[in-house]
Amino acid sequence: MRIAILQRDADHRQQLERVLTQCGHACVASSDALLLARTLAASTVDMLLLDWQGSQIAGAELLRTLRAVNGSQLPVLFVSEDASDENVVRAFSIGADDYVCLPVCPSVLRARVNALLRRAFPDRFENLTIDAGPYRFDLRHQAVSVHGKPVLLSTTQYRLAALFFSNIGRMLSRDHIYAMVWGRELQTLTRTIDSHVSRLRLVLEIDTPNGFRLQPVYKSGYRLLCLQDESEALAAEGAGLESA
Repeated sequence: MRIAILQRDADHRQQLERVLTQCGHACVASSDALLLARTLAASTVDMLLLDWQGSQIAGAELLRTLRAVNGSQLPVLFVSEDASDENVVRAFSIGADDYVCLPVCPSVLRARVNALLRRAFPDRFENLTIDAGPYRFDLRHQAVSVHGKPVLLSTTQYRLAALFFSNIGRMLSRDHIYAMVWGRELQTLTRTIDSHVSRLRLVLEIDTPNGFRLQPVYKSGYRLLCLQDESEALAAEGAGLESA
């Protein structure tokens, strides 16, 4: 998973990042809430770890902004030196999912983070397979089949495909894709992602006959669309207009 961290104290920030990367997560860490807000405006993450205080704006203001854009699905954990009951209550009232005080035991932090991610993305934690139309992913053996026929993918192709099919309907930013597939943050513009996506479309036959479309999102990233869900949404919208 890709996790954004806002923490003004450098030592605490490095500790949080170290604990999470050891668990296999990719991290976007900052001490500046405004800078992080700008980053997240053009990026996607799976979770937020916020400090209550901020250098220019506080974590509370950042959370309000991100909730307005991303809704309630994005899990948010406050990790702060401020242990006052008043601010803990305030954090929950503005949409936080959990709150821990620093310093925090690494095992406790891992447990809290995993609990929130499991609640937000249950399919990624509870299932050993992904079944989507004719596609079946065996997550344990990193194997893929289409219409029951095995398809041989490279390690990079498998990671890319599993990422998309674990996030059907969700726009994934380029830096999110790069961090989760290539294991590092995207620093410069590159056509690597586009080349791999184009190849993946062909290898897995991601197209209308198989019920999915891999859609580029202008200047942002990609979204895997389930065409059945899209057609059902359009039908429901049409029915609503007819009854109006």
